[in-house]
Amino acid sequence: MADETLTLTLDTGNGEGGDVVIKLRADLAPDHVARIKQLAGEGFYDGVKFHRVIPGFMAQGGCPNGTGMGGSDKANLKAEFNDHPHVRGTCSMARTQDPDSANSQFFICFDDARFLDRQYTVWGEVESGMDHVDALPKGEPPAQPGKIVKAVVG
Repeated sequence: MADETLTLTLDTGNGEGGDVVIKLRADLAPDHVARIKQLAGEGFYDGVKFHRVIPGFMAQGGCPNGTGMGGSDKANLKAEFNDHPHVRGTCSMARTQDPDSANSQFFICFDDARFLDRQYTVWGEVESGMDHVDALPKGEPPAQPGKIVKAVVG
C-alpha cells in the first residue's frame, strides 16, 4: 500500500524549521488516516492551535476555534481502536465519551499513556521533530498557544 510510507508534516514554527514528521499508519486506522490526509489537503489544520498541552501526557490540537469544542464539517468517524500502544510520539484521535465521535482533533503523547490503549484510535507515530512537540507552550489552554503553521502530507 502506498499509504504505508506517507507522512504528515506539521510545521509548528518552533526553533529552526519546527517540523514534526509523523508516519501515517493506514495499516492501523485507514479511515482516520484518510480523514487526516483530507483535512491537511484542504488546509484545515493550517493555523490551528494546540489548545491543550499537558506536560508528561500529551499535546492536543485540531480544533478550528482553539477551544477543544470544535471539529470539521465532516461526519464523525467510527472508532478504529487498535493494539498500537500510546507511548512517546504516538498520534491518536481525540473524541468525546462516544467512541465514534472522532472528527478532526488529535493528540501526540509526550510519554507513556498506556491507559488509553484500545480506547482511542492510533493513526500515526512521530518519526522526527518530537523536540518541537516538547517545546509547545503548556496549559489548558496555554496563555500563548503553539500552532500548526502548515500541515502537509507527502
